[in-house]
Amino acid sequence: MKMKKFLSIFLVAGAISAQAQEDTLVEWLSFEEAVARSEEEPRKIFIDVYTDWCGWCKVMDKNTFSNETIATYLNENYYPVKLDGEFKDIITFRGHEFKFVETSRRGYHELPASLLQGKLSYPTVVFLDEGWNIIQVLPGYQKPRPFDAIMRFYGDDHYKSTPWDEFEKSFDSTVN
Repeated sequence: MKMKKFLSIFLVAGAISAQAQEDTLVEWLSFEEAVARSEEEPRKIFIDVYTDWCGWCKVMDKNTFSNETIATYLNENYYPVKLDGEFKDIITFRGHEFKFVETSRRGYHELPASLLQGKLSYPTVVFLDEGWNIIQVLPGYQKPRPFDAIMRFYGDDHYKSTPWDEFEKSFDSTVN
């Protein structure tokens, strides 16, 4: 009986995870695809660092990345990347091979660890400029309305000339 209950919960959780991925309107790229596209047509890169077991990551997919306004802006102004913090394959970037590192727990991938400056927290979003330099690392679940302001602050280069507090006060989001 307990095994049946566990399997039922496991199957429901899997279905919710799959549904969250389907709900998103963002046209996610791999990190390598985003870098290749950025070489051809420079654009900022937005990275959502997540794990399959992260509940808040799934909530962010469902609530934030499925918002049409947010998805459209990300697709048009960034190369959006979904990067698993526990990805197993090698990623070569700027002449360095980033690999999966086995640990006593789950393990981690060196590229997300590097982007997150060793602070493995999920979800975390990372904004890179057109030269692939980190602009901002922002840990934690991001609600749609505040995230709208954040992505535009970096996407429209307001961060170069306007303090965040000033921008935030004047920003009027159309996100519900």
